[in-house]
Amino acid sequence: MTAQDPRPEPDPEQNPRPEQDPAAPVEVPRPQAWRRLRRLGVRVSRGSLLAGVLTLLLGLALVVQVRTVDAGDLESLREPELIALLDDVTSRGEALEVEIAQLEQERRELRSARGDEAAAEAARSRLESYQVLAGTVPATGPGVVVLVTDSEHAVSATTMVDLIQELRDAGAEAIQIGSHRVVASTWVGTAEDGRLTIAGSALNSPYRIVALGDPHTLTGALSIPGGFSDSVRRVGAEVSIEERDQILVDALHEPTEPRYARPVPPEEDS
Repeated sequence: MTAQDPRPEPDPEQNPRPEQDPAAPVEVPRPQAWRRLRRLGVRVSRGSLLAGVLTLLLGLALVVQVRTVDAGDLESLREPELIALLDDVTSRGEALEVEIAQLEQERRELRSARGDEAAAEAARSRLESYQVLAGTVPATGPGVVVLVTDSEHAVSATTMVDLIQELRDAGAEAIQIGSHRVVASTWVGTAEDGRLTIAGSALNSPYRIVALGDPHTLTGALSIPGGFSDSVRRVGAEVSIEERDQILVDALHEPTEPRYARPVPPEEDS
């Protein structure tokens, strides 16, 4: 004999399943969810999920860090430093607007009836600009004269490279350090006795740097908090910046013979 359960079996009609709230989320069994992803052609593994989560967290961390650093740098500046920084940004914006206006004027002249003549003038102007950038001709105009007194040879080559980059970013068209013209191939080093070298030649203190460009913009670029001037004073050296209406950059750079490149000869008229 077998024991029988005295409880009757539930009748489906008498005890229907409770109705589900339509606002409640529908739970899909895990195997069915994976099958749906496979049906859509998506292959998801634990490794890819982990990589995605790590990438998201890394991106959030970078954004938070950049915002924190930017806010901290600006909050630590004094009011005169903030004004100098704003003036530098404003001056660079005005210089870019002037350059845009000149380029638009040049484009209108090239499209006008005197296009050939305007093209020749533009070519001559660009040739002169390229010669100044290459350091093969003297240049004159407004600019700044920077004197760096470094009797202890504390100013590093990296600081001088920063000086050149800051001047270039501020729109300097020609730069001369001592008796050396600074061009794209100019390199800065340190001699055995600790003196700075430009293209292999040692510099004697005080270093004299001449840069052609808008004097106010160049001065602002070198005076930015944490920039060149602060770096020089931090190591115990002295720096002075003088704005002038007219200076001369007379040091010339001798172009070297290329090792691999050769100019293409002009085509002869047939």
